[in-house]
Amino acid sequence: MDSISAAMKIAASGLEAQSLRIRMTAENIANANSTSAAPGGDPYQRKTVVFESKFDRSFGAELVNIKRIGVDPSEFTMVHNPSHPGANADGYVKMPNVNPLIEMTDMREASRSYDANLNIIEQARSMAANTLALLDRNG
Repeated sequence: MDSISAAMKIAASGLEAQSLRIRMTAENIANANSTSAAPGGDPYQRKTVVFESKFDRSFGAELVNIKRIGVDPSEFTMVHNPSHPGANADGYVKMPNVNPLIEMTDMREASRSYDANLNIIEQARSMAANTLALLDRNG
């Protein structure tokens, strides 16, 4: 496999990984206030994405691979709200372990990584098109 195709494949694996990361971050933000309706029940638990690099023998390069989607083990915060249907016997409600500021930071970072990978693909396409144009002129 030529180096332009390899660069495009590597960047495409990065696009896929960052796309999933953006989706998980958006889901976390959307559920930042999702509590349990059952008294004392657990609320939404923040999701995380774990990546790994995986060697692809077909062109001898490392690709980004999604290892797993996990959950954040950090503790839930407790808020006193006795009128909430999910309140425990003491009137406390477990709130999700989602911090919107952290999620927005993660989303911005994932978005920048996504854009960088997209730029790599655009540059590789441009290089391939220029190479074909040169070959056509000289052929």
